[in-house]
Amino acid sequence: MNNNVQFGVYETFEIYKESGMRIIAVIPARGGSKGIPRKNLRLINGQPLISYAIRNALESRYITSVFVSTDSDEIAYEAEQCGAEVVRRDESISNDVTTLDPVIYDAVLKAEAAKRCTFDAVVTMQPTSPLLRLQTLDGAIESFLKDGSDTVISVVNKPHLAWGCQGKAIVPLYEQRKNRQLLPPHYLETGAFLICKRSIITPVSRIGENVSVYEVDEDESIDIDTKNDWVVSEALMQRKKIIFRADGNKKLGLGHIYNCITLAYRMTEHDILIVTHEDSHEGIAKLKESNLPYRVIKTEADIDQVIREFSPDIWVNDCLNTTKPYIRSLKKKICRVVSIEDLGSGTTYADAVVNALYEEEHPLDHVYSGHRYVCLRDEFLLERPKAFSPEVKNVFIMFGGTDPSNLNRLVYNSLLSGNVDSRGIRFNFITGIGYDVSANGLCDHPERGIFIYPNVARVTKYMKEADLALIGQGRTIFEVASMGVPSVVLAQNEREATHGFASMEHGFLNLGLGKAVSQEVIENTLNWLIHTPEVRRSMHQLMLKSKLRSGIQRVKNLIVGDE
Repeated sequence: MNNNVQFGVYETFEIYKESGMRIIAVIPARGGSKGIPRKNLRLINGQPLISYAIRNALESRYITSVFVSTDSDEIAYEAEQCGAEVVRRDESISNDVTTLDPVIYDAVLKAEAAKRCTFDAVVTMQPTSPLLRLQTLDGAIESFLKDGSDTVISVVNKPHLAWGCQGKAIVPLYEQRKNRQLLPPHYLETGAFLICKRSIITPVSRIGENVSVYEVDEDESIDIDTKNDWVVSEALMQRKKIIFRADGNKKLGLGHIYNCITLAYRMTEHDILIVTHEDSHEGIAKLKESNLPYRVIKTEADIDQVIREFSPDIWVNDCLNTTKPYIRSLKKKICRVVSIEDLGSGTTYADAVVNALYEEEHPLDHVYSGHRYVCLRDEFLLERPKAFSPEVKNVFIMFGGTDPSNLNRLVYNSLLSGNVDSRGIRFNFITGIGYDVSANGLCDHPERGIFIYPNVARVTKYMKEADLALIGQGRTIFEVASMGVPSVVLAQNEREATHGFASMEHGFLNLGLGKAVSQEVIENTLNWLIHTPEVRRSMHQLMLKSKLRSGIQRVKNLIVGDE
């Protein structure tokens, strides 16, 4: 068995050239497909299905001749247009019950007659495997040439607990029940390719005594036989490789990291990699929790290596103030560059810029601003707002993942002062992964209704019960708005204070820059809102007027260029 055996490719190619071996690829393509009519000629991702197998065969460094065996004039014409040669298949081997063995035997004999040669090896390539990669095909041929197998079959390893029949009884086809990853290999033929020595081909077989398998990944294993196979294959062919570049630490906060994680979770149909700087200690901790693929860089110079290794189609900057040289450099290497929450000069050269936190119109057509482009996390898309309560029983307090201005402590001190009418009210502090509760002196005070919850898994568990909130002016403003929670806002810094959505127009009482707000102002504001239900009712209603749930789909479309 060859499990993607690695060896000297150059050495193998040189041996192959010196030997003068002739390797033919035969692509069987009958015209009478019934499950998907005209299957081999229909366009998948903009190209005829059969063209993918022909292109791989023509571009292989080992295959010397490419023939399509068909009974269809239309397929023959398309095959020749794609660069393949054609052998006509006799009617006797063109029906639904004919196996591939006599078809391949017939094609090889006719191709040898046309070329006036005898081939040394035959590669059967099904046109129904459009996701097969050229490097996989050549890797399999290299393996075949090196180990001397009679036959190499493309397989996918799918170990599962399987059952079968013995007479009328259903019996297990395994010895022990184990988790899938602990089961022994279970190889399924994919149909993508079968490589064999010419000498073993007969009208009834292409399988020699010495058989080996070559594993392909699950995507490449798809053999289009049904409409569902077609839909899945086309979706995979349209998949993009996307890099998100974001940092998160105590100084920057974690908003950029959270946003990238939110988008990555909603872009399962694409290959995602998040790139962050080694100084992003809190961000790296959050990425580890997310179980998403990420890469840590030490300097911006490492970006070139990441690009070479990952070969992204799209680069997304979720960071502040990009420069023209930076974006222009990326554009030379990557087809599409998108920026998020970026006010830097580099936005001029980006393909799209998404600034959900800034409400104002932008003169550039490729800049999309305002709350229509908010990316709510899944939990906020699933939850529904709580009905308004005239009485305040639960207050929600959250100032982001790191709270660099320590606004948690400001509110905490206000509650401990005894100047807030907190009778019968529960105050839930939700602190982030980058905020050290103990170092900042926060602890539960049940007698005052104060409870601390560090790094909770689901914020909505606490937010959906809230009648009032005190929050930072980052992306949390959109989350509380989606839940209709009347909120008091304090900005962490001057830039955050410019996030225009947090205004009374949308149901927020904005106190401005948090470090400029006194404890007394916090106390007076809380007392006023607790005892003015009509004000809170108005805030609740204004929040629910904002339609935020479709924003993430808009941003997804902008990233991949579909809008």
